[in-house]
Amino acid sequence: MRHPNLVTLIGTCSENSALIYEYLPNSSLEDRLACQGGTPPLTWQVSKLSDFGISRFLTETSNNTLAYHTKYLRGTFAYMDPEFLSSGVITVKSDVYSFGIIILQLLTGKPPINIVTKVKDAIGTDSQLHLIIDKSAGEWPLYKPSNWSISDCDVLRCVGGSAPIWRAASLSVSPSYKSQLDDKGIPSYFICPIFQEAMKDPCIAADGYTYEAEAIKGWLDRGHETSPMTNLPLPHTELKPNYTLRSTIQEWLIEHP
Repeated sequence: MRHPNLVTLIGTCSENSALIYEYLPNSSLEDRLACQGGTPPLTWQVSKLSDFGISRFLTETSNNTLAYHTKYLRGTFAYMDPEFLSSGVITVKSDVYSFGIIILQLLTGKPPINIVTKVKDAIGTDSQLHLIIDKSAGEWPLYKPSNWSISDCDVLRCVGGSAPIWRAASLSVSPSYKSQLDDKGIPSYFICPIFQEAMKDPCIAADGYTYEAEAIKGWLDRGHETSPMTNLPLPHTELKPNYTLRSTIQEWLIEHP
């Protein structure tokens, strides 16, 4: 499975029964929302999902809705739909609930635990939502249609009661709020360790490293029996094309001419 927002599988390690994914240096969503270590939040335009093992295909039920029933509840508790927790039934509303929690985190700067109750209490007390809005974000243009259009209850409809409904905030973010890429340099794992340039035909060698095909073949043709990276003996000289990485590199080069 390949998608711009899913972490890319770039190799395997048979000795340790391990999968090797691209390196994600910017920590987790939770750290970014909390500005961990004084870092700015969400400074890149393409986020990456590293674990989608709980994803499920939804099937149509007798009442023409999409759902999936499971006996095994997995996920991060604070983001999980209470209806799913009580029934074990996953629907599209389950994702909407999780999305609503993230919106509330963005609004308040608070951790996800009990965040729904806190926001409901603030709204229920003569609409005191402004009291729990994240002050570190500066002035919030809450009621300016050109920026954010968020009514008192719109966000809570995402996370309200036992049946979250998609009537979330109508978010129209002005260009001044959009993130810009800090570093437009080519990702390091696109670079051949031998040629030191972006690979066109990446291949995985027996040492587990990926090289430009021409480079590693030249290394082997010159009689080398060791890894150019570790200098350890290679168990064999077979090369496996890394089609996933090649496609990823090609897509990146198209997007960054």
